[in-house]
This record gives sequence, structure tokens and C-alpha cells, in this order.
Amino acid sequence: MTGLLELDDIHTAYGTSLVLFGVSLEICRGECVCLLGRNGVGKTTTMRSIMGLTPPYKGRVRWKGEDVTGSHPHRMARRGIGFVPEDRRIFSELSVWENLDVAQRSAKRPGPWTIEAVYALFPKLRELSKRPGGVLSGGEQQMLTIARTLVGNPELLLLDEPSEGLAPVVVESLLAQVKRLKAEGLTILLAEQGLDFSLALADRAYVLQKGSVRFSGPAGELRENVELRDNLLAL
Repeated sequence: MTGLLELDDIHTAYGTSLVLFGVSLEICRGECVCLLGRNGVGKTTTMRSIMGLTPPYKGRVRWKGEDVTGSHPHRMARRGIGFVPEDRRIFSELSVWENLDVAQRSAKRPGPWTIEAVYALFPKLRELSKRPGGVLSGGEQQMLTIARTLVGNPELLLLDEPSEGLAPVVVESLLAQVKRLKAEGLTILLAEQGLDFSLALADRAYVLQKGSVRFSGPAGELRENVELRDNLLAL
């Protein structure tokens, strides 16, 4: 596998509030890596540090070996990193199709993911194509957010808490669709509190506690070792 993204000793803060303390991780092409940990341990901040939304004050973010620390988010997107934020941020007054069209026009990256391709992945969005984004259910909005990111044809997809707040049946459907993305070779970094969702997808896992990495290794190790999993993810 070829390395795509590397974080080296990342320290990030919001003002004077320190959040990340020396986070290091690596994502290789074609794998799914999950960031595990309870709310508030730094999963979202790690994503924001990568995208340049909250640049680290110490450490390095490298994309394909190039130092991109603190690059503006739109430049990171044009390099091939797609971010699906926890709060979704769709255009509520635009239709589903218009949300996708705006994203596709602004991305300026060629690739296989067109509006038709994401409709094939999420058939429900085709049915809802004329409906305003703001009236969609939580699960439908999550599909739209992922689809909108995909039409930018990313090489790496960052998924921040995709299952949060969704009904179990919607989570099962979303899991199947993300599995399809992985099977098609898309590289994924998944930040998720839902353990079953994460470990059903991940090749490797990092567990964060209080802004630091406390475990890194094969996801199978966490799947099989209940005591280790409980110790790492305990309150």
C-alpha cells in the first residue's frame, strides 16, 4: 500500500484550550482507518487539523509526502481530500440535485463520481432530487452530504461521526453504502463513536483518549479482544 496521509506529532488548540497532544497517524491508499474514542477526545479536531479548518500549532500534516500543514480547506479539497463534517452543512434551500450540481461545478477534479454515479450509490437521492435539502430526514441529509463530497472525486474521504443521531435501520443502510465505497478502492478515514459501525469497516484503528493516541493497530485486535477494547474505551 502507498502512503497518502501522515500526521506527525500534531498539537492543536482552540484559543487557549489545548485539544490534541502529539497525535501521529498514517493512512495508506485503499484502506479504511478509524479514529475511535468517546465524545470530546479529539476525533473531530483531528479531522479539522487535516483540512486546515483548525490548523495545528505544532507538528506536520503530509499529503503524498508534501507538507500541507495549515493549507486552506479549499486547497486540501482540490488536492483530493473530501470532508464529510459531523453537522452536514447542506444548502437547505437548494434541491438535492442543486446541492450536488454546485459541488460538482466547484470541485474541478475529474473522476468517476458524477451525479448519476452517486444516484446509483444512493437511489433514494434520485427519488428526492427535486426536494429542498432542508426538509430531508437526518439519514437523507447524511446521504446527500456524502454524495456531495463524492462528486468532488476525492482520493481520501474523511467521515466525521456519520452514524450519529440516525435510526438503527438507517445506520445499517449507511454502513452498506460505505462498505461499497471501500470495496471500490476509496481510502477512508472514519471518526466514529459507534464501535460496531467502525469495526465493521476498518482495517486499522487508532484510539484517542484526552487528545492523545492510546492504541494503534489492526482493527481485528479490537474486535477480538474485548478486555482491551473495554479498557481503551472506558469512561
